[in-house]
Amino acid sequence: MRYALYFAPPLNDPLTRIATNWLGRNAFTDETMEAPAITGLNDAEVAFHTAAPRRYGFHGTLKAPFELSKDTSEADLVAAITAFSTTVPAFEIPRLVIRRIGPFFALVPKEPVAELAELAGRAVREFDRFRAPLSEAEVERRAPQNLTPAQLANLQRWGYPYVFEEFRFHMTLTGPVNAGDAVRVKRALHAFFDPVLSEPVEVRNIALFTEAERGAPFRVHSLFPLSAGERRRSA
Repeated sequence: MRYALYFAPPLNDPLTRIATNWLGRNAFTDETMEAPAITGLNDAEVAFHTAAPRRYGFHGTLKAPFELSKDTSEADLVAAITAFSTTVPAFEIPRLVIRRIGPFFALVPKEPVAELAELAGRAVREFDRFRAPLSEAEVERRAPQNLTPAQLANLQRWGYPYVFEEFRFHMTLTGPVNAGDAVRVKRALHAFFDPVLSEPVEVRNIALFTEAERGAPFRVHSLFPLSAGERRRSA
């Protein structure tokens, strides 16, 4: 079992609804979604381009997936997140936009959001005691030869390369898209997502996701409201 701390809008949020339709899977219910009509892409192309992020569900990473250390339990982790969430004020991402990050497309804040970087940094530090050390195989999966010195140091210390100064919040929408398809995919994403990207995104909870075994779909375990929210709600 692996656990991850993510940001995910609530089940009935308009952004969640449209993102789960795009990805073809709802991480709250584990339901497969019927493919919508996508301007410029056929069903097979959408399924291909969303295969990688579909397994993870719609989310933005705060603390990357980890196995529990031997001296901790799921109940300990849930209790710690419950307490932690009450210390974090809710905030907004003024606007998300579609951008290409390397070979894949994602939703990212149009401008840096200090509260988001602070939340992710705190989550990395405060929940690292729950993380089991990476195995050699897990380190190799990160292709350490392709990382910068800072990213490699992060991987060795925190189990993930992209933390603190290397952190870039993103909500992944596609797997790798080759250059020949990039313009068409970007156009399709704008046509599909632009209607829900004009409003600020409220960050009012932390989401605990679980992966039952390596390669299994990630599912929402619980949402933990931030200090301005209500009591924790189980998915």
